[in-house]
Amino acid sequence: MKQHRYRVTLEQLSEPTGAPTTDKTLQFDVANHDDIFAIVEGLWGRGDFGHEAATALAVGLKLFGEVMLEEQANPLFSTFRPHFLQFIRELKKSRAES
Repeated sequence: MKQHRYRVTLEQLSEPTGAPTTDKTLQFDVANHDDIFAIVEGLWGRGDFGHEAATALAVGLKLFGEVMLEEQANPLFSTFRPHFLQFIRELKKSRAES
């Protein structure tokens, strides 16, 4: 299956106290069957989430969903998969209705 390739970078900006941090960064490469940028833009256009919340939701769901798809045989996901799929259906359905 042809996939999009992405590099994800996460930088911690501050501690819970508000103290800035500069030395905590994660970076990793992932593949996904969907165009994550298009999905993010679709959530931006809905208007029911703020810009950053829509971005975090779309990226988080796509990263998690791809791992679950690639690890289909892993029993850890067996009880959660139907609920995840239902959530995605509801999210897509509510987009179509808006």
